[in-house]
Amino acid sequence: MYHSTFLRPTFFLKSFRRTNSFSVPYKQLEPTNLLKNYAQLSKSRLSLLMVLTAMSGVAISPIPTTIPVLLSTALGTALCSASANTLNQLQEIPFDAQMARTRSRPLVRRSITPLHAAGFALVTGVAGPAILWGMTNPTTALLGAANIALYAGVYTWMKRKTVWNTWVGAVVGAIPPVMGWTACGGHLIPTALTPVELFPPSFLASGPVELVDSPLGAFALFMLLFSWQFPHFNPLAHVVRASYAQAGYQMLAVISPRKNSLVALRHALLLFPICSVLIPLAGLTTWTFALSSLVPNIIWTHATWKLWRVGGDKEAKIAFRHGLWWLPVILALMMVHKHGMNWAQWLGLNDGEEEENTESS
Repeated sequence: MYHSTFLRPTFFLKSFRRTNSFSVPYKQLEPTNLLKNYAQLSKSRLSLLMVLTAMSGVAISPIPTTIPVLLSTALGTALCSASANTLNQLQEIPFDAQMARTRSRPLVRRSITPLHAAGFALVTGVAGPAILWGMTNPTTALLGAANIALYAGVYTWMKRKTVWNTWVGAVVGAIPPVMGWTACGGHLIPTALTPVELFPPSFLASGPVELVDSPLGAFALFMLLFSWQFPHFNPLAHVVRASYAQAGYQMLAVISPRKNSLVALRHALLLFPICSVLIPLAGLTTWTFALSSLVPNIIWTHATWKLWRVGGDKEAKIAFRHGLWWLPVILALMMVHKHGMNWAQWLGLNDGEEEENTESS
């Protein structure tokens, strides 16, 4: 049913010319409208999520950092995301015009010219990696540039070719926290100086735990964001699958809604070992996080299980909404249970007691 005439690319181009009318003049840009258009081209909410996850990588890293590194990581990530999202929209103008959820985008409304948008993408695409290179390190800059290429190039092209585009998109969303990790000087590849260190529970540890820069931490952050995206995005894709089908996108929700919900459930289940084993084992958190993360994981997994069993739009919307609060809650719990973090001391609640103990000894 999804391969009928109205789904062919030639139909979209002809329909776009009829419905969008290329003869409609572009709107005059004013400073306030310009900023609004830039925000929409950047997909500001998505870019904000990228920035927050990148900053979480900085915050959770055991390596000390500085405010300039934190701010430059946030700015560089935001600019890279803005460039990638703008390049994505430049390529999808005729297809965005076919979907109700994307018809209000600035290039479809002709509120900004493609040339202007391309210039914005070029400036942000150069400035983002440049800031990351100069203020953090080349590794972080290369990750930012690679993410632009993956999203605007590989992912955008694959959306109309194969359902595997979602897996590439998940990689794109999982890279920002790794950028935060490398911005602090963290390594991605094990070496003699930075081996993979494991942090078992205290009753299994042979001695005191010393925090180190272990590449396993970067892998744990990557896997957390990679798996989060499937139970978050797949329910949304289920709700708007008719629009995806109309625009000719090869989404699993279009081709097989049942498999789409199964993939969401599978990755929701995978989040249990990621949170309760991999993250504390990598030394990012204490093993208390393994227990505290169970509650949000159970709630979200139950919602994705209901989506898989029932397969309705109502269940999909509930599972999607759970994904909105799940990620900030998990990241907050990771900070609360961060390995080596003494919150009482950080808040100044036990400084006096520790000083007295030091003097008496």
